[in-house]
Amino acid sequence: MAMTTGQLAARVKETAYLEGDFILRSGRRSRFYLDKYLFETDPEILVEMGRRMSAFADDADVIAGAELGAVALAAATSLACGKPFAIVRKAQKDYATGKLIEGAPVAGKKVLLVEDIGTTAGAALAAAKTLTDADAEITRMVFAIDRMEGARENVEAAGYEFKSILTIEDLGIGN
Repeated sequence: MAMTTGQLAARVKETAYLEGDFILRSGRRSRFYLDKYLFETDPEILVEMGRRMSAFADDADVIAGAELGAVALAAATSLACGKPFAIVRKAQKDYATGKLIEGAPVAGKKVLLVEDIGTTAGAALAAAKTLTDADAEITRMVFAIDRMEGARENVEAAGYEFKSILTIEDLGIGN
């Protein structure tokens, strides 16, 4: 059963919101942290995120997510819309196939890039570069949560459409 935005925000906050002194991937310090692994491993939240992200997949051939944080979101979105997904590695492995992109082929395809939490969007933009270098066209980037600290501006400055399912305002959290 689908959740309202308020219900989803409350569940995410209840499940994944931590207070303290944290250093984020962007290098920024924060008094709060949204633990993506806590909300992405909750089946109800993951199904709802996938359902909502799939609404942005109408013009995409493939869903993609960067390892490790966005893989569950890409899988949930794929299941919700019935389109294949790909996993974008952060670094090439020196064994097996050595691919930077695993799963569904992306060359010549339109790709919806899903991401967990947007602070500055550095990881998403790196994944987008890997995908475009592989001859994929990014239709848009959809973040589960926008921390409202520059992700939107950076994604749009790079020429991509930015969407988010929730913001920290939806969660009742201030910067």
